This record gives sequence, C-alpha cells and structure tokens, in this order.
Amino acid sequence: MLKAIDIMTKDVVTVGPGTTVEELARVLMERKISGVPVVDDDGKLVGIVTENDLIRQNSRLHIPTVIRLFDAFILLGSGRMEDEIKKMAATTVGEICTRKVVSITEETSLDEIATIMAEQHVHLLPVLRGKAVTGIIGKADMVRAIRHEASQQ
Repeated sequence: MLKAIDIMTKDVVTVGPGTTVEELARVLMERKISGVPVVDDDGKLVGIVTENDLIRQNSRLHIPTVIRLFDAFILLGSGRMEDEIKKMAATTVGEICTRKVVSITEETSLDEIATIMAEQHVHLLPVLRGKAVTGIIGKADMVRAIRHEASQQ
C-alpha cells in the first residue's frame, strides 16, 4: 500500500505570511502550481493559500440580508461580510490564507488521503514531520498514484 511519503512532491514551494498577494500570484504562475503552504520564520506551518483564495479576493461583495421584525432590523450574515471585506482589501498572504489547515503525515495511506480529500473538499494536503513541511500532495499526485496502483494489479 502506497503512503504519503511515496507519492508526495518533496520539493515544496512555501511562502511566508508577509509575502504580497502579487508575489504569490507570480509564484503560482511561474511554478504552475495551485497553492502553497504558508510557513513562519521557523518553518512551522501556519496556513495554506491557493488560487481559490486569490479568486475569492477579487469576487463581488455580498451584502447581508436585512430582516425587519417589529421595529428592529436584523442583519443576517454580517460577520461573514466583515471577513469578505478584509480578504478583498488584503495585500499579504497572511491576510487571505486559510489558517485551519488539514494536513497529513508521511505515513498516511493512499486510501486515507483520498478519503480526506473527498470528505473535507481539499485539493492540497501538506505532509508534515512534526511541525515541519516535508512534502505536499495535490490532485495530480493522487491521480498518478491511483494509476500506478492500477497498473500493478
């Protein structure tokens, strides 16, 4: 059974929270990758940023729904609007990256990786040894691994 260490990309491109959005876009385009782990000065994983985060930054602002109940006005979704405004005005990776990162270890099996990607709707999984990023697995890595396993049968 293949494990994360067998299929991961080992030459991981990372960025810091202070990387500008423009620099991130350049890195993604030049390297032809869809996202990168965000690490602090010690190399510890603090987030992940993808093309979707860049696209979301340029999306339209959704105005919250207002309901009038008796003499009161109730805003629905106003907390989400605040987050959207912050991301639209962001200039650094630290402001647009996802902080709750789903990650795996080098020993995670192919089946577990596929399950995590499908159930949690993530397309990039940082591979960690302790708190350090040692690799990354994307959809293309999974397709290659599945094809490899199928050819071995």
